[in-house]
Amino acid sequence: MNDPGISSLKSIGRRRAEAFKRLGVNTVSDLLWFFPRGYEDRTRIYEISGLADGEVRQFCAEVAEPVRANRIRDGLTLYKTTVFDDSGAANVTFFNTTYIGNILRAGKKYLFYGKATRFGKTFEINSPDFELVPDGAEPGGSISPVYPLTEGLTAKTVSAAVRTALDLTMESISETLPGRIIAEFGLERLGPSIRSMHLPASFEDLRRARKRLIFEELFQMSLGLTLLKDRRAATPGAKLGLPDFSLFYDRLPFRPTGAQMRAIGEGAADMASGAPMNRLVQGDVGSGKTLVAAALAWMAASNGYQTAVMAPTEILAAQHYATFTKLFEPFGLECALLTGGMPAAEKRSVLGAAASGEVKIIIGTHALLSGPVEFQKLGLSVFDEQHRFSVKQRHALAAKGDAPHSLIMSATPIPRTLGLIIYGDLDVSVLDETLPGRQKIDTFCVGEKMRPRIEAFVRKQIGEGRQAFIVCPFVEEGEDADVKSIEIHAESLKNDVFKDLRVGILHGGMRPADKDGEMSAFADGSYDILVSTTVVEVGVDVPNASLMIIENAERYGLSQLHQLRGRVGRGEHKSYCVMFYGKNGAGTNNGPATDDGAAAHDDRAGARGDTAAAALARLEIMCKTNDGFEIAEKDLEMRGPGQFFGARQHGLPGLKLASLATDMGILKEAQTAARAVLDRDPGLSSPENRPAAGKLAALFGDGVWAF
Repeated sequence: MNDPGISSLKSIGRRRAEAFKRLGVNTVSDLLWFFPRGYEDRTRIYEISGLADGEVRQFCAEVAEPVRANRIRDGLTLYKTTVFDDSGAANVTFFNTTYIGNILRAGKKYLFYGKATRFGKTFEINSPDFELVPDGAEPGGSISPVYPLTEGLTAKTVSAAVRTALDLTMESISETLPGRIIAEFGLERLGPSIRSMHLPASFEDLRRARKRLIFEELFQMSLGLTLLKDRRAATPGAKLGLPDFSLFYDRLPFRPTGAQMRAIGEGAADMASGAPMNRLVQGDVGSGKTLVAAALAWMAASNGYQTAVMAPTEILAAQHYATFTKLFEPFGLECALLTGGMPAAEKRSVLGAAASGEVKIIIGTHALLSGPVEFQKLGLSVFDEQHRFSVKQRHALAAKGDAPHSLIMSATPIPRTLGLIIYGDLDVSVLDETLPGRQKIDTFCVGEKMRPRIEAFVRKQIGEGRQAFIVCPFVEEGEDADVKSIEIHAESLKNDVFKDLRVGILHGGMRPADKDGEMSAFADGSYDILVSTTVVEVGVDVPNASLMIIENAERYGLSQLHQLRGRVGRGEHKSYCVMFYGKNGAGTNNGPATDDGAAAHDDRAGARGDTAAAALARLEIMCKTNDGFEIAEKDLEMRGPGQFFGARQHGLPGLKLASLATDMGILKEAQTAARAVLDRDPGLSSPENRPAAGKLAALFGDGVWAF
């Protein structure tokens, strides 16, 4: 079907098209799937006497008099009028709305929707939504969609564009689910469901539409993951002999935890089964996932196979190289490092050693996927921080061997329910024990008035020989001026607040070599403070760092805050995490102890809206627990799976509507349906399954068919 651009719609010019683009809407089809973020119940119409103080309600009233302008001060003019019905009168006020007198006219009836505030015996409604009731017509209630907005787009503009798009395309929307699935699970057709999401005639229609579209999201996800798992299970893999792991454990400088040995045993059984292993090792910060990978790499080497370890950044790849080299030194196993920033001569040397089999463990970044990289006998591929890699990238590395085993590591704790979706094609091992020596990190949330005390605490920690991270959002020009930009804040810290200390700066916009240089300088103690974006979220290991300060912590999800906190507490020193809430934000608990031993006091000044309350609720959870899995469950519960990772999960389709907190029943139905479809038609080649196959390829990429 032809999918014209959004600017093809009437009244959508270049500026509005750019605004829609910021919301991810580029085409008419995108607009159909741009669903409301909520709905206002305007089905009931109250009399003025039925309004309630502080409540948002809808009422029908006649405008009693022309709108009056009342200039309060420079820059603020109030526009007021009185409205009435048979039960009483109310005042309506608008702020700086010069045109309101032209569209709100005396003697005409309107439907008003807004929050009523009682002053004595009279209600006042500030800036309500309103629409004209034509002469002689009866006012009708409705369910009103509420869309995400951006600068340059009003609610009326978006609603009008959606209505136009629906009128133009409803006849051409093709069904994407097999007919037997629609019948078996009592689902609505796709076209009417999309229309009801935007223009619901009733809440029952809305419920049925949501169920249909949620089912489709979860069905497509389940279909793709089930297909991947089936293809892998049908592919023969290298059958490795089980070594005596006590020989490996005895040469380690520490004793593995029970969880580590259990995960190693599960992975080893996979690698000895004759089918390709596809296992996720999931563990909280400090649970020891790297040792599991090293043990299985040792098993591969003992059987004459090579291992490729892929990390998302050069910093993390270098850290893995150092760790693996130290672990394998007693066994005489040589490791090699391959990154894009290496000199050409070093690259050629590593490529030759990998192709000849001279090196058994090769650690690198995306450079491992490049064409020149060849392995003599690749038996195991390891991916660290799996959500940084797509399905295609995992397949590209696997293609460099003969169905090698695959181990995927993630330090982002995933709730069990969300794991059913995200990791539906993987077997899972969970590391639920913390390594001995890991520090519990004391966590505090404070407001801006606490800054002098926190700065004093930074000096105290550095005076004791420790180091500190300060993390800021990466703010681009035109964004919220109240949010601390890393470059501006770093310069202030370096030249003013901590001008006598050594301050480094690190962010994703820097060249890789510069990033590595700054991180290395901090790791070797050349800097006291590293001001950074969330580029330090994953894999940065500086045992001497004891303090993590997070600016504008309300901008992050719980799981990301937990990852940032995990950058400290990695050595023998007592560690702390301090989260600043907003520009004038209020703290949620006492701060860390100051020089005189007294605790820094809580600052709860200032009014908070619902958004602020929700942000503070998230931060309070961080202050109460260090358990990543508990935090992940709360994060999923509060934000839903669509925002869980802060960005789209690489290689997997996003979830627009489904909520794993409430839609587990639909998930089970979708998984059952996906299994049944693939049992009948493994290639999805029948006419009724071809639309699902096409959508599957669009969502997962063509790599879904390659396994």
